[in-house]
Amino acid sequence: MSLSKRVFGTLETMTSKILFFDTETTGNTADDVICQLAYKNGEEIFCELYKPAIKIPAEASAVHHITNKMIADKLSFKESASYKMLKDLFESQETLSVAHNAKFDLGMLAKEEIIPSQSICTLRMARYLDKENKLPRYNLQFLRYHLDMEIDAQAHDARGDVLVLEQLFLRLVEAMKKELDTENLDEVYVKMIDISSKPSLMHAFNFGKHIGKKVSEVAQIDSGYLDWMLKQKLQNEVEDEDWIYTLKHYLGKP
Repeated sequence: MSLSKRVFGTLETMTSKILFFDTETTGNTADDVICQLAYKNGEEIFCELYKPAIKIPAEASAVHHITNKMIADKLSFKESASYKMLKDLFESQETLSVAHNAKFDLGMLAKEEIIPSQSICTLRMARYLDKENKLPRYNLQFLRYHLDMEIDAQAHDARGDVLVLEQLFLRLVEAMKKELDTENLDEVYVKMIDISSKPSLMHAFNFGKHIGKKVSEVAQIDSGYLDWMLKQKLQNEVEDEDWIYTLKHYLGKP
């Protein structure tokens, strides 16, 4: 992967706001909602807790450490004083929203009737740039330590995650500059937006009986496993767009 462990320069863009954001939620099903949102825009950092309509289960609290007691006196996301500001900010044509696994966070915002005007997914970008399939994982915290990011940030906390996200984005931008052979950031961002808008091919299995093997290899030796996995993904309550796209690709299905 051509990601550098160093950060170069600063960002200027066709947009006036690059918004690094993250949400923490009650879970990842169709019924789950936002209980925390943070963003970083330049030097400004926003972070706020919200009281969801459903209780935060222990499984979710164990990840982000937000408890029902912590949000007992908060308003819901849509009822909060910050809602209109957030909606205007995300939906502004001058805002470029950046998130890791953006499809999930954008889906959570959509439940609150907020549709960002344009976005970049750093997870899909990291996967796209890993041409030689050198990375075993693409989750934000793995990339944080793989790229030696020296950041004082708590993992799985919305505020901490946006600090890591910004540093990852800077590295992705440098990698895309090299791939496109350009210093034009507008050109780089347009390409990143395009890549982020489409499902990406998964390279290898990091779970199950074929862990460590390339998906293309498994397609040749055990296509039945891919077919079984596709059926499971299609029945899953949480849509896994990238895996569904990958499995259909290697199975030759529309």
